[in-house]
Amino acid sequence: MASEARFLMVQFLDWVDRRPRSYAEVRDAWSSTCPLNCAWEDAIADDLVERRPDGSLLLTAHGQARLAGADARADVRAAISPP
Repeated sequence: MASEARFLMVQFLDWVDRRPRSYAEVRDAWSSTCPLNCAWEDAIADDLVERRPDGSLLLTAHGQARLAGADARADVRAAISPP
């Protein structure tokens, strides 16, 4: 996955993690006509988010781990980057 796509996925996961999102809210905020920018569809396909019976989307354990890994990598990069 290209770095831009990984960054977009992390942004999407962080957005979902902030609070449960309705499917309609996700479609409205993250819809794209570009097939390379379908972060929410990729997140569902990769088992990073799940659609609950009430229609909300939440991170799965796999999605939480992916987001935590991205946060950890960002912390490491910030720690080793020169000021």
